[in-house]
Amino acid sequence: MAIRINLDVMMAKRKISLNELAGKVGITQANLSILKNERAKAIRLSTLNKLCEVLQCQPGELIEYVNGKGD
Repeated sequence: MAIRINLDVMMAKRKISLNELAGKVGITQANLSILKNERAKAIRLSTLNKLCEVLQCQPGELIEYVNGKGD
């Protein structure tokens, strides 16, 4: 996958649990887990916006492009 979701890294930096983040963002733990484990096919901009608001970060800190070579 060329797009990497660094949600687990940001959650660790902010010391926030999956349950707490799901409640603050307003999505289910199951959907948040799909994002965290990089199994998501898409993310709504409204969800990304809320994640950035709650985690106090920029979208680029959560999402990164990784060149597929050697990955």
